[in-house]
Amino acid sequence: MALVTSKEMFTKALKNDYAIGAFNVNNMEIIQGIVQAAQAEKTELILQVSAGARKYAKPVYLVKLVEAAIADTGLDICLHLDHGEDFDICKSCVDDGFTSVMVDGSKHPFEKNIELTKQVVEYAHAKGVTVEAELGKLAGIEDAVNVDAREATFTIPEEAAEFVEKTGVDSLAVAIGTSHGAYKFKGEPYLDFERLKKIHELIPNTPLVLHGASTVLPEFVQKCNKYGGNIPGAKGVPEDMIREAAKLGVCKVNIDTDLRLAMTAEIRKIFVENPSEFDPRKYLGPGREAIQKMVQHKIKDVLNASNIK
Repeated sequence: MALVTSKEMFTKALKNDYAIGAFNVNNMEIIQGIVQAAQAEKTELILQVSAGARKYAKPVYLVKLVEAAIADTGLDICLHLDHGEDFDICKSCVDDGFTSVMVDGSKHPFEKNIELTKQVVEYAHAKGVTVEAELGKLAGIEDAVNVDAREATFTIPEEAAEFVEKTGVDSLAVAIGTSHGAYKFKGEPYLDFERLKKIHELIPNTPLVLHGASTVLPEFVQKCNKYGGNIPGAKGVPEDMIREAAKLGVCKVNIDTDLRLAMTAEIRKIFVENPSEFDPRKYLGPGREAIQKMVQHKIKDVLNASNIK
């Protein structure tokens, strides 16, 4: 078992209408909870690292933790850079041993996005590393990504086809209504499935990616608020919408907010119910268990990705 690229994972997912979970990580307990869930569900796995996580934990620690997870579980794992904002950070992650990188040129004009993405593709492919890019802008906040809702734009299907042809990118993150963070919708949730269907029809062999796809499970929001949190009105993408997207070419679903909420809710509960507790193992351990339970639910009931190995 080893670090692997996303290429074979996506080929199988595209053919069989399921999606691979791409879970953001930044410490040992989060990694352990996710890989234990993947092992239990007999699935494939992408662990991804944001710019904020790289700054917090340092790439060398994260790479070694993922290598340890592979040795412990026997899983094949794709280690992916999430939202690489320029060529240098993508190059650095390729050189550090990542097997997949995302170059996010969505803030640039179309032609500049193509130019940047093509540069990353040429370098990464020469090293055997797969590349994801983004077309369209998702609203919301996640680490270094901060896009005002007024500046968000949906992916234009015809531009997606041109973009993939000109860049040679391996997968494409599309904007169809999801957003980063815990406050994804002010009114009723809406994803533009007709737009997604059109994109998939134009580039049927290109794996599509949904960013900002946490469902912000109400049970974790309620638990956080019950035990001293202040996140009223948090709302995510309904799980049935994620299941539908997997039938329309979406092979990778990014999940971060749900991990944060699951762990934080459990830790808050322990601190309130046991105010004298100061052993990190006594609250990080239950936080890890909450993540494992939540991730197993995602893999089995939302992504339809159990028992695929």
